[in-house]
Amino acid sequence: MSLSPAQCRAARALLNWSQEDLVRHSKITKKTVADFERGATQPRAQTLAQITAFEATGIEFFDGAGLRMQLRGKAG
Repeated sequence: MSLSPAQCRAARALLNWSQEDLVRHSKITKKTVADFERGATQPRAQTLAQITAFEATGIEFFDGAGLRMQLRGKAG
């Protein structure tokens, strides 16, 4: 799975999450998030897997190009 810094920022925006919120949900450091989002570093695969923990919230990423949020709710 490829994740771009812009997708990471956009996913946070859709969820109304701060970088601190992402840190809490992904258990990575704020420095890692900030460095990745500004394009200073490329995280290791394990770190990216933790960052993409936002997929559990309904965010779906498209190979480096976009994302969408699946609305989840009760049927009926």
